[in-house]
Amino acid sequence: MTTTVDPSEIAKFEAMAAEWWDPNGKFKPLHMMNPVRLDYITAQIAVEFDRDLAQAKPFAGLHILDIGCGGGLLCEPMARLGATVVGIDAGGSNIPVAQAHAKQSGLTIDYRHTTAEAVAESHEEFDVVLTMEVVEHVADPLVFLAACQRLLKPGGLHVCSTLNRTAKSFGAAIVGAEFIMRWLPKGTHDWAKFITPDELYGMLRQAGLDPVDRKGFQFNPVSWKWRLSDRDLSVNYVTTALNPA
Repeated sequence: MTTTVDPSEIAKFEAMAAEWWDPNGKFKPLHMMNPVRLDYITAQIAVEFDRDLAQAKPFAGLHILDIGCGGGLLCEPMARLGATVVGIDAGGSNIPVAQAHAKQSGLTIDYRHTTAEAVAESHEEFDVVLTMEVVEHVADPLVFLAACQRLLKPGGLHVCSTLNRTAKSFGAAIVGAEFIMRWLPKGTHDWAKFITPDELYGMLRQAGLDPVDRKGFQFNPVSWKWRLSDRDLSVNYVTTALNPA
């Protein structure tokens, strides 16, 4: 079976597995970004599936897959919103961390040590597939996105965030995050594998998906917070695509 897993990329994140839920550890950038990621994801799902986020369990009845789930930073809020959640990760040591934290949180989440391609082979389908900060770590982004398309029900929603390949992203994600701030171990990111928004849109279309939205995640060093931007996609950005019905 074809797989887009890059063993060297998986090894980087497995080495940090125990720190997933430490807001001041190696995943501090994700913890800082998580609120704005969640705002974007929940808004896109609510619009597409006509859900009222003011309700107690607005995502009840939705089947959501988080690919590259890590320690469960996105799976847990999706479960709290009422969705049936499957979290998969190619890094085996991430899964026990995620399972233990979900149990402590009183949440039922189906965590699996597997790949997108393996789940697609089983013909399981989802309403929503999340691939946040994953596509820049796989061996073949187009093959990976094609697997995501096969995992979606007709009319399903795909949300993908990644890093743009710009001089600014090299400065922020590699020089800044890895060398100056030391938020991440050196070598976490490979700038050559970053993908521009136009390249990602092209690959999504080739994979059979219909891109409908893209936004930037912009970091403010003064307020020390992230926000969504309609125009600044120069470093981190996110896309939404639909699987044609």
